[in-house]
Amino acid sequence: MSTVQLRKATEVDAESIRALLEQCGLPSSDLAVARPEIVLACQGAQLVATGALQHLGSVALLRSIAVAPAYRNSRLGRILVAELERRARAAGVKEIFLLTQTAIRFFQQQGYSTIDRNDVPQAVWGGPTFTDGVESVNL
Repeated sequence: MSTVQLRKATEVDAESIRALLEQCGLPSSDLAVARPEIVLACQGAQLVATGALQHLGSVALLRSIAVAPAYRNSRLGRILVAELERRARAAGVKEIFLLTQTAIRFFQQQGYSTIDRNDVPQAVWGGPTFTDGVESVNL
């Protein structure tokens, strides 16, 4: 396996991102409107993982973390989360939130903790529907 490179997504990447998110069972319909900061992991020209950060003032929403099945267990998810956290800190974000029902253990291993949805700041409520599995981390 050759080296995987991280890079910021461009509009040219939109269809590949949407396809990977759908393959991983994640929503993509609001990406064009929400316009999050998206980071890609590519092997050559092939998109193998993606992750996004929705900036909401001093807080942010971590979203759309998806790794192609052939690249799972390769630490790409961890690498993407770390890169998005680095970008959040650089932008002055103090706390990151995410919604997950299937990757709770993964995010807990990254230092996130489960919180009650009623404790989510108002700025985040405009994002995806919050039901169960809200996680957060202080930066």
